[in-house]
Amino acid sequence: MKVTFSKAAPPKSAAMIVLCTQTDDFGEVFSALNEDADGALKRAAKAGGFTGRKDQFVEILTPAGLDQDRIVLAGVGDVKDFTLHDAETLGGGSIARLLKTSEKSAAFLIDGLAEHVEDIDVVAAHIAYGATLRAYRFDKYKASEEKDAKPALSKVSLHGAGSNAKKAFADLSALADGVALCRDLVSEPANILYPETFADRCRELEALGVKVTILTAKDMQKLGMGSLLGVAQGSVREARLVAMEWSGGDAKQKPIALVGKGVTFDTGGISLKPAPGMEDMKWDMGGAAAVTGAMSAIAGRQAKANVVGVIGLVENMPDGNAQRPGDVVTSMSGKTIEVLNTDAEGRLVLADAVWWTQEKYKPSTLIDLATLTGAVIISLGHEYAGLFTEDDALADELGEAAKSSGDKIWRLPLAKTHYDMIKCDIADMKNIGGREAGSSTAAAFIGNFIKDGVRWAHLDIAGMAWSKKATATIPKGGVGYGVRLLDAYVRETIESD
Repeated sequence: MKVTFSKAAPPKSAAMIVLCTQTDDFGEVFSALNEDADGALKRAAKAGGFTGRKDQFVEILTPAGLDQDRIVLAGVGDVKDFTLHDAETLGGGSIARLLKTSEKSAAFLIDGLAEHVEDIDVVAAHIAYGATLRAYRFDKYKASEEKDAKPALSKVSLHGAGSNAKKAFADLSALADGVALCRDLVSEPANILYPETFADRCRELEALGVKVTILTAKDMQKLGMGSLLGVAQGSVREARLVAMEWSGGDAKQKPIALVGKGVTFDTGGISLKPAPGMEDMKWDMGGAAAVTGAMSAIAGRQAKANVVGVIGLVENMPDGNAQRPGDVVTSMSGKTIEVLNTDAEGRLVLADAVWWTQEKYKPSTLIDLATLTGAVIISLGHEYAGLFTEDDALADELGEAAKSSGDKIWRLPLAKTHYDMIKCDIADMKNIGGREAGSSTAAAFIGNFIKDGVRWAHLDIAGMAWSKKATATIPKGGVGYGVRLLDAYVRETIESD
C-alpha cells in the first residue's frame, strides 16, 4: 500500500477519515466539514451513537455538501491521553472499515491533532504505520476469489502532517515490512515452506545487506548436533540451520543474538498429536519467523547495532526412521538427553541452535523465541508471551520494549526447582518434566545450554503467533508477533548506548 504525506487538501476521489476528539464539537476539522454539509455529519454522528471516544468509528455515505462519497469519523478520545499506540490503532481501525469497500484510496485529516500532540509528524507516521499493518492480506492461494471480494484500497494519504513525517515513517515502514515477512512465513503451508525453502527465503535478506550462512544436515552432523538432527530424522525434508548477520554497530561491539525455533510442521513425531487442529502446526516455526522478520526490520532501517539471528529448521514427522520415546541423543554441547516425548521437540532444536550461536558469535545477550508449550497458553491465553529469565535487568529491558512495541509479555518463574524437575536417571537430562510447570521446565531445559556470562531470556510465544480474530492492526491469521518487540529491544537497549 502506498503511503504519502501532504499539506494539501485531500483528493475528492478518496474516502475521507476525520479524526474526532471527544468533545462537544469533535474538533475544528469536524466542525468545518459539518458546516459545509449543513449539519449532516453531526446528525449522522448522533444517529450512530458516536461520541468521539477512542476506538469508535462511524461511516457516512455521500454526505450532502461534500465532494467525498464516503467519510469515516474516527474517535481519538481524550487528547490528553493520546499515545502513539492509540495513533496506530486509529490508523488500523479506520482502514479496516474501508477494506471491504470499493474505495481505492483513503485520506486522513489530521490537522486537528497538531495543537494537542507533541509532534504531529511522528503521530502521522504512526497512524500510517497502523494502517499499513492492518492492510496486510495473505491471499496468494485464492485462485478463484471474486475480484470484488479483494480489497481495492491501495493508497493512503495523510493531510496536515509536516515535512518530517515521511522521514519518521521510513523506519516504521521497514518495521512493517519485517512484520509482513513474519506473517507471510507463518501463513505458508508446510508443503511450500519447509527447511530448505525457508532457508532460501532468508537468502533474500542479502539484498538488505544481511550476511546469510546456511548449514546443511551434513554440516550439523560434523558439528555433533544430535539433539536438533534427532527431531528431523523422521522427515524426508532435510534440516537446515540459518544464521543472518547484521553488522551495523562498532566492530568491537559484541552482537546480540536472536534464536528462533523453526519446526516447519509438527506432527508430534512418534508421540503423535491428535488429528483435530494438527493443521495449525504449520506455524510451529513462529519463533524462526519472528527472528527472520526482525532481521529484515533491523537491516531495513540500517540499525546501528550488531545483531545475529539464528534459526533451527526441521520438520517433525513419524516415519520408520523417526526418533522414539526413550531414545538418548547427544547435543553439540556434549550433554546427553533422554527423549521421553518426541512432541517436546522445539527445545531439542533450540539446544543445539543456542549452543552453536554462542560458540560461533560470542554474543553478549541471547534471546530465544519459540512456540514451545501449550502450557503457556493455559497460563496466559492469547494475550501475552511468557518471559523466562533469571536476569532481572534483562527482564526489565524486555518489559520496556514490550510496552513501546505493543508485543506484550508476562514474566513467569524460572528457578533451580525447574532445573531439578528435568534431571534424568540415564542421561544428563530428560526433555520433559511432567505436567506441572510445563513452560518453566521447558525454559529450564534451554537454560542448560546457556554459557556462564551470557545474558539470556526465553520467550514462549505459543499463544501469540496466530490469531483467529482480527484486531485494529492485526488481520485474522499470522500475527507477526515478536518482530516489533525485538526491534524495539535493539533500538532501546543497544542503539541508545
